[in-house]
Amino acid sequence: MTSLTLPATKFVYRITERTGPQAIKRFEEPLFQQQQPQMQQGTPVDTKVKPHEILVKIKAVSLNYRDLIISNGFYPFPVSPNVVPGSDGAGEVVQVGEAVKDFQVGDKVVGIFDQAHLYGDPGDWTNGLGGVVDGTLQQYRVFPAIAVIKIPQKTHLSWEEIASLPCTGVTCWNALFGIQPLLPGQTVLVQGTGGVAITGLILAKAAGATVIITSSSDEKLEYVKTNFGADYTINYRTNPDWDKVALQVTNGKGVDNVLEGGGINTIEKSLNAVRIGGVVSVIGFLAASENVPKPDVAKIAIEKGVIIRGIKIGSKQMFEDLNQLVHARKLKIPVNKVFGFSPKEVLRAYEYLESQAHIGKICIRVD
Repeated sequence: MTSLTLPATKFVYRITERTGPQAIKRFEEPLFQQQQPQMQQGTPVDTKVKPHEILVKIKAVSLNYRDLIISNGFYPFPVSPNVVPGSDGAGEVVQVGEAVKDFQVGDKVVGIFDQAHLYGDPGDWTNGLGGVVDGTLQQYRVFPAIAVIKIPQKTHLSWEEIASLPCTGVTCWNALFGIQPLLPGQTVLVQGTGGVAITGLILAKAAGATVIITSSSDEKLEYVKTNFGADYTINYRTNPDWDKVALQVTNGKGVDNVLEGGGINTIEKSLNAVRIGGVVSVIGFLAASENVPKPDVAKIAIEKGVIIRGIKIGSKQMFEDLNQLVHARKLKIPVNKVFGFSPKEVLRAYEYLESQAHIGKICIRVD
């Protein structure tokens, strides 16, 4: 057992009710308590990690749209009562279990989104951090050693950038390289200017692809083109038939891969914009409207031979590949704004996420 001098307690945030970010409250709990507090008085409290675990001092947490809809009750998958939010967190190892061989105190690490998805196909939704399993919005967290990624000690990334990799980064990696790997010279269309869109743009450009990005804001589009190298921009408010514009950009062929994040409002246009035999990677369902006609997805899929693929984040193996590329190419992860760890600052972070004013990732600095 290797360890530093540690406090007896830690501050954690829990979702006390799924009525919005205002119901996320801070608590002080025993350092090694991992799941929601249900201990009877007199129950022994752990004082060290188990043999195959490590204790991580969380330095930064990155928020995702998932965190917002878990807090307000719109997340369609299982959520535990009083869960600690946050799937994405990076930090420093401060205690190592006696059977752990691959980590030591002082290592920089980041947890994987699904603590059980090491390789191959994903399982169910019961192992995702911040949903069924307590997440990362806390000062310290115990992880199974097998469920974290080691970051190079001399990384070029900040703690906030590292924390932005598990959900957003791996999702984009899976979408671009998971089933039909993106090739140099191919074209990718990404929707919006949030964390997934900008990270997808960065990874696609690193692979030698041409990138088209859509937004309702000319100001955001100009910023993304100037700062992240988007090749083409489309304002979908002034160009509601943005799928036709994408076809024009590709000389009528269509794009090779669409990172689809809008849901029922945008899926038909995504299918129109993709080439025959291309890939539509369904990442989110931000746009929902009962008044939108339901497209005949089955007909379009057969007609164009399109792969329509739901992206459920990705495995630890994919994360390892992403980590290697990010550090080999010295890629910067797009962090838009960083908030503090106080209750007021955490609420502000969630409100900023809800405003959709961001370009890139929103983070909380824990330490």
